[in-house]
Amino acid sequence: MTASRADEDSRLVERFLDGNLQAFNELMAAHEDRVFGICLRVMRDRELALDAVQETFITVYRKADKFTGESAFSTWLYRVATNTCYDQLRKNKRRAADPLPDATDPADPHSDAAFAAVELRPDLQRALATLTPEFHKAIVLADMEALPLQQVADILGVPVGTVKSRVFRARRQLADALRNQNPEPQRRNGDNDA
Repeated sequence: MTASRADEDSRLVERFLDGNLQAFNELMAAHEDRVFGICLRVMRDRELALDAVQETFITVYRKADKFTGESAFSTWLYRVATNTCYDQLRKNKRRAADPLPDATDPADPHSDAAFAAVELRPDLQRALATLTPEFHKAIVLADMEALPLQQVADILGVPVGTVKSRVFRARRQLADALRNQNPEPQRRNGDNDA
């Protein structure tokens, strides 16, 4: 997030609070993709994520006057989105959701082969579903949404050190859960490196 985007968001919020509905539409357009990404990763279901996005923007529309400006608007918005998702999950008494279909996920940019990345996705989704809500929120915002740790801390309302700890522990749990995905081939006696 650049300083100019944060400044523009602040101006749009002020204009919206003064009664300019177009300003709210501009805020939505500027942030809807990121809000949808957050909701999709938390809800793990496209339709539920779309509902959460809609509910997030309804909440922002109704409670924009509660935004104090102590943090960036985007930080406040992403916190509203995260809270909305977890409220909806609790309301629906849903803990685990079906994994996303592989066809909607882009290939892992860090993978050497796109096929290997697609092959891992269902297992990664299952591993993510085993994390506690605190670890899941932290890893989704920090690693999957690539938000800075300070912004994740602001969204979650915890110190940066807590975010670092949760991300570290979540990564370790995911690594443990996924460690047997591509085991190294075993050497047989008599094999040599020559």
